[in-house]
Amino acid sequence: MASTNASSWPRRISSFTSSPSQFLSGTTADSFLDQVLHELRDDRISESTKVLLLTPFLEHPTILCPFPAVGEETAVELLAIFCQVPHKSLQLRCQLLVAITSVLVCTSCVSSEVEVAVGFLDLLYQTIQDTNDHKNGQQFYYLRLTACDCLREIETCYPGLLSQKLEALYLLKQQETTPLHQAYSLLYTLALKNAIRLLSLQKGGADDDLKRVLAGNEGFAWKAVETPLPPYPVSSTGQISVVQTSTDNKELKSIVSLLLEESYLLTPLSQATLLRELIEVVAMVQALSPAIFKSQLVRLIGTVEITLLHATLLMKSTFTDSLFTTEDENFFIKRLVSMAQHPLLSVQQKLFYMDCILHFPENRPISSNGEESLPVLVTPHLAASLLPTVFNDSRTMLCRLSLLSLVYLEADENDDKGVGYLFSHLMALHRIVENHGTREMTVTYFKSVFTFLTYFYHNEKFTDDLTKSISELYSKHCYLAPNVINLIDRIQEHLEDPKWSIRLLQALQKLIVELPLVQMNIQNLGWHLKILGRVSQESQVSQGKTLCFLLSVLINTSLCTTGDWKMGSVVLVVCRNLLQHPSLHRVFTELADLLQYIMQHYNDVDIQDHARFYYTLLTNLSREKLSGVLTKGPNVEQTKVRSLSSLMAESEGLSNCLTVQETTGTVLKLTKVHNTNVHRVSQQTDSEGHEGEDVLTFYRKQFSSPGFSSKVILEYHLTYAGDVDVTFDKLFSICLHFDLTDSNYEQVSDISVPCLFRNRKPPVVRVTLQPRQPYPSTLCASAMFTTDDGLSWHTQLEDIPVCFSDVFLPLPVPVGWSQEKREKLFDHLWSSMCEEEPGQSATSLFCFEIGNQELPALIESNFSAYLISQEPEKQSYKVMFFLPPQFHVLLTIANAEDAVQVRIATDNWDFLPFINTYLKSVAPQTPRS
Repeated sequence: MASTNASSWPRRISSFTSSPSQFLSGTTADSFLDQVLHELRDDRISESTKVLLLTPFLEHPTILCPFPAVGEETAVELLAIFCQVPHKSLQLRCQLLVAITSVLVCTSCVSSEVEVAVGFLDLLYQTIQDTNDHKNGQQFYYLRLTACDCLREIETCYPGLLSQKLEALYLLKQQETTPLHQAYSLLYTLALKNAIRLLSLQKGGADDDLKRVLAGNEGFAWKAVETPLPPYPVSSTGQISVVQTSTDNKELKSIVSLLLEESYLLTPLSQATLLRELIEVVAMVQALSPAIFKSQLVRLIGTVEITLLHATLLMKSTFTDSLFTTEDENFFIKRLVSMAQHPLLSVQQKLFYMDCILHFPENRPISSNGEESLPVLVTPHLAASLLPTVFNDSRTMLCRLSLLSLVYLEADENDDKGVGYLFSHLMALHRIVENHGTREMTVTYFKSVFTFLTYFYHNEKFTDDLTKSISELYSKHCYLAPNVINLIDRIQEHLEDPKWSIRLLQALQKLIVELPLVQMNIQNLGWHLKILGRVSQESQVSQGKTLCFLLSVLINTSLCTTGDWKMGSVVLVVCRNLLQHPSLHRVFTELADLLQYIMQHYNDVDIQDHARFYYTLLTNLSREKLSGVLTKGPNVEQTKVRSLSSLMAESEGLSNCLTVQETTGTVLKLTKVHNTNVHRVSQQTDSEGHEGEDVLTFYRKQFSSPGFSSKVILEYHLTYAGDVDVTFDKLFSICLHFDLTDSNYEQVSDISVPCLFRNRKPPVVRVTLQPRQPYPSTLCASAMFTTDDGLSWHTQLEDIPVCFSDVFLPLPVPVGWSQEKREKLFDHLWSSMCEEEPGQSATSLFCFEIGNQELPALIESNFSAYLISQEPEKQSYKVMFFLPPQFHVLLTIANAEDAVQVRIATDNWDFLPFINTYLKSVAPQTPRS
């Protein structure tokens, strides 16, 4: 195989890791894997490049090794490379260990039946046995660290695999005096936890079994791989399997105590990991008292490390009052409150502490059904220091407001001091927004109002003041209309009682309709109309004042002459909502006058037409029929959804007004036509060439011609995709659309099919492809069509695979070329490919046994359209495939004594994996070599 330039590997690896699917559109996973392994075996490649080449195995192992067999073969190759790498290449050896671990785990090859897995685990275990680097020296320090991490990863994925080696692992941990003691401790603790977890799922003999497990020094427990452990219950409500011991196990207690005493030597992250493992161990063994953690509590509660605090909260949730006294609990919650306002902490850390306060695991929680509730210890007095201020950032302010709202909601309802402070905070935000605050502050204000209302909507003293303040704010800054509308919508979604939102809408309506027209400009009018459009949706709000205001605006301002389609559509949205309003009979005359004025005076024809249509509906249909025609939604008949009355407002989703419906399932499919005479076209030259001109030179001239291009036409039957609804028995005006999944082909044009009937012969669809790079690909197909009831539909078809052999074309030479010229061109191309640089061309050999099928019959059935020459008596053939835009694959096929030999030459060696796959599909048996 031709080698790839070493300088191109960083770019290729980066391209693969950023988008594997896009990268593999130009090659195959097998080919890329072979190239990577080939480069890793090459002694001329630098160590840094080889480390880079291992990246795909770490990030996307299942893409390179999609099947266990491939994963096993790859692990064998990587292990062989590891054994050949010099000891001084420490970084590469470490990365190889990680890569092998990743491949074995991700491809499910960790099994006693997989030889490479057994050998690799033995290698890892032998590596970590050299404690303190006595045998191999300090240069193996990082190799041992990597081996420990790899064993820990495998034990995590296959719990219990090391359960028979606990005593050996414990001795290694005790012997290690270097900083690697941390890695050995974590490995042993994980193995201990998984071993006890396995023991807790067994029945009987717990005392003897526990002693036997702790004293284990045998091989790997492969049975644990065959029967994986169920997941450990994370929540405190989950059922934990317990090891039933009748006596106090002093050995296990001593081990846990020693691990805890040594834990302060570890890094915070490692301490947290070790604590989590030990918490599970103590929870699963009845003989161990949670008091074993008591000596660590002061240090853990007072920590500033987030990871350690999280582990402490897990301990609190698991053991509650078995470990934490009331004094401990009070101290812990006060510690969280103080840290939530610490000036040296980041915003993210403060928010974490706030969340810990809200979900603090109490010793005796009031709510035991899993519902979220405020901890009893969080009183107004304790939380007073967390009151929000305008100097907080937006996230902290909203988080504090939510917490304090919950605190005061559950406090004495007769005391409004706390709620009053929160309301005064809202008013402070109100004044900032009123004085042209930033966009962030404006959004924070409306979020704060929403939060306040969700907790205190029943307190009319504050909600009435809030209604007035929002109305005043809107009167000064009417561009806040979208924020106000969004607030009303979210409140109505969240609260069952819409009373407050109705009062706010009524206040806004009163404010708008009483505005003097002389003070109103077109821009402000647009915002007012949006508010009135939202008001018109409420059945509890009288709409007479709205209609009078709109008619007055149209008559007394220049809206009809200067307003655009957008402004007119906002007015018509109000009219449309009123056509469905329960009190339509009360405003019938006013609405009719308004519509009549619009259709006579508005300067936009489309707005006039819609107004005329609404006026016709209003004057000719009853209220029930009006509602039936105008209502939009999934429960309405499709013809009503497609009603011409669907004028879309800006606030509406586009899908509400679509006239093309989406099918629930696939309706159509494209089935490839199995025909040996598939149409393929190529634009060819008609010239015979000049006498004496070199055949190869003349042939290659056409590629530089501006008019030369080659296309491939694939034929499919357009049929129904199984049993579909009778609605689709007759389809008309079918438009097939194709989307590419890569950049290897030019865009495919849409194809129109007049009709498709279930009881008729399916039409033939010809898909024209123009390759940029003739690699296998996939086309995503969809279709739009019309049914006989006049409805338009859209459906997604199954993806269409484009195989490598689909782009094979005969040689693009003039029809009048003689057999001699064709053979001469073949020989020249073959010679030129073999003489070029290895990086630009390649040759290969493919062999297969012919079996009972004669070679001439095989050639006739698969290669007849591409034959250049044949000698049946010698059973020798020359075949040439032309692959657009200007690539070639040349084959010489000969029947030797024991097998058919196919020699391959190509001007693009990236094709070799595809050629190999194609020949495998053609050959009657699996190739021998």
